[in-house]
Amino acid sequence: MVLGLLELDLMIRGARSLKDKRRAVKSYKDRIRARFNVSIAEVSDHELYQRAGLAVACVGTDVAFVQSVLQRVANQVAYVRDLELIDQSIEIL
Repeated sequence: MVLGLLELDLMIRGARSLKDKRRAVKSYKDRIRARFNVSIAEVSDHELYQRAGLAVACVGTDVAFVQSVLQRVANQVAYVRDLELIDQSIEIL
């Protein structure tokens, strides 16, 4: 069994309140869950309305597969109008 963890640090452009932030982050999380069948949660920067820290977990039997899925999840940020990827890190356990 291989466990992969992706940490994303995101900037939410145009967010003027926590409500705007929640809308943008929830939309991205729902899209990622549906498309990639991974677990995703907001884990940091809860009180900052223009930043979000997300963690994505993926379990599989092959290191290459898990790493590929997590990299594709990170690449999806480019297709979301309100989000900008600041930093990412992938850890395979």
